[in-house]
Amino acid sequence: MADAAGETVAETERLILRDWRDGDWAPFWTGTNTPAVMRWLGGVADAEKRQGAQDRLTSYRSEHGHTFWVVERIEDGALLGFCGLKRSNQEGGPIGAMEIGWRLREDAWGQGYAREAAAASLDLAFDRFGAQEVIALTVAGNTASWGLMERLGMRRREDLDFDNAEFDPDSGRIIVYSIARDAWQAERNGTGA
Repeated sequence: MADAAGETVAETERLILRDWRDGDWAPFWTGTNTPAVMRWLGGVADAEKRQGAQDRLTSYRSEHGHTFWVVERIEDGALLGFCGLKRSNQEGGPIGAMEIGWRLREDAWGQGYAREAAAASLDLAFDRFGAQEVIALTVAGNTASWGLMERLGMRRREDLDFDNAEFDPDSGRIIVYSIARDAWQAERNGTGA
């Protein structure tokens, strides 16, 4: 099974995006299930939520051929978190749309890893998986997340925002960004807006 083998999906200058191996889960949760990382993701996950997330990530790969892949640093093999693609499945949202997402451990923040992994994931979305548009979800308070979306050339899509308190119970609202295939190609070619 590809998930168990940890098959490489993409490689960038500093990172490998690959399928999950059984041994990845413990370091992933140790690095990312912290108050700071989970601040805008519903809070630190208990064992039941962690298992549910693992089951979903595995099912995305088997059902759609893509998932939120492991992000591994080439230099030292460190597992930094995940980044990748899934089909949007948040209650109230644009169900079935191609969605990009990322989650990196705190000591990997601010070094360009999320942008590097997200760019590779967008390339895969448009080139390998035939997406015409990719969305990204966050909450208004998560300025780092939507800031990265904007740096990737994604544009705010208020028409797709929806009510869902899973990530930020205070606002109860998820905001949406998106980018179309032609806009991503222009961004990659340096001709984006």
